[in-house]
Amino acid sequence: MADRGRARTRRNGRADGGGSGRGRRPERARRTTTTEVRARTRLRRSLAAKRASGAAKVLGMSTTRRAAVVAIVVCALAFTIAVPLRTYLSQKSEVTEQQQLQSELQRGVAQLEGRKAELSDPAQIEAEARKRFGFVKPGETPYIVQLPEDKAPEQGEPQGQQPVPAGSWYEKLWDQVAGG
Repeated sequence: MADRGRARTRRNGRADGGGSGRGRRPERARRTTTTEVRARTRLRRSLAAKRASGAAKVLGMSTTRRAAVVAIVVCALAFTIAVPLRTYLSQKSEVTEQQQLQSELQRGVAQLEGRKAELSDPAQIEAEARKRFGFVKPGETPYIVQLPEDKAPEQGEPQGQQPVPAGSWYEKLWDQVAGG
């Protein structure tokens, strides 16, 4: 087929076998016209359309049904992907929260280790005991200055609150209903 449109050559290099008189007749070069090309492409297209319609006939579905099946398949794929994606995203946010919590806890540990290093000094422990617990060395006289707002309220009821009546809740309720 590749030889179509070309003259064949013999082994001796001459075209059309001329000279000896026993050779073949030269083949005519055949040119395809545009109408033939168009006819071939139409034929190919119609065959492709027949094959496609043949597949639809085999499945026994119309165009609408095929579109519905495609839509169902796409929805099924979307739901199949949606659940793992949602799980992935929620776990990713949880991991981020846990990493933030871990970094906060590490800062807290660093502060506590610094405080521990401070308290390893006996002078610091002594100053802390004097400040927090009011400890004094033997022979020292402690003075406590008490300001008016530091005083505890007198014995009895706290300021600004009514006295709480004794008894159970239902007795309190009956007292309120009976005559309060």
